[in-house]
Amino acid sequence: MRIVAGSLKGRRLLTPQNKLIRPTSDRVRENLFNILGVRVIDTHFLDLYSGVGACGIEALSRGAAHATFIDNAPEALKLVRRNLEKCDVAIQAMVIQAHLPDGLPRSMPPFSIIFADPPYADDQQERLLEAIAERNLLLPDGRIIIESGRRDPLPEQAACYRRVDQRIYGESCLSFFA
Repeated sequence: MRIVAGSLKGRRLLTPQNKLIRPTSDRVRENLFNILGVRVIDTHFLDLYSGVGACGIEALSRGAAHATFIDNAPEALKLVRRNLEKCDVAIQAMVIQAHLPDGLPRSMPPFSIIFADPPYADDQQERLLEAIAERNLLLPDGRIIIESGRRDPLPEQAACYRRVDQRIYGESCLSFFA
């Protein structure tokens, strides 16, 4: 697994030895960030269910000012911290352990871009969108992107958000909400 583009292009990330953590593939990340384009520059990026931290670190590589990583698994958070240090971007990041979606912190400032990659076939996506809305975590012109399995598409409307785009890459589906 590597960083696809930006100032950290080509840097390899540490990955788990087990299959409990499923990082977003290079191909899906590349397409995601091609869609987001310059919207990432100078933003505050929230990486939920962060796994190894690939999406948040990709955002930093492409010009995000700061990234916050939230996951429940201690082994995932250890990999996130090690990857941030390996890429020399730990100073631009915050790592939080929380059980999502209910444990989503209430005291964070809003984000421009929120990316979430919950376990596939998990029915938590709509509750996650509700938690984001309840905590006012998305800036008015921001985007929420949720990765799901292609056989588990998300609804067109959830909480106060509307799906504005959906892309399928192999077995992965990216749903964009505003």
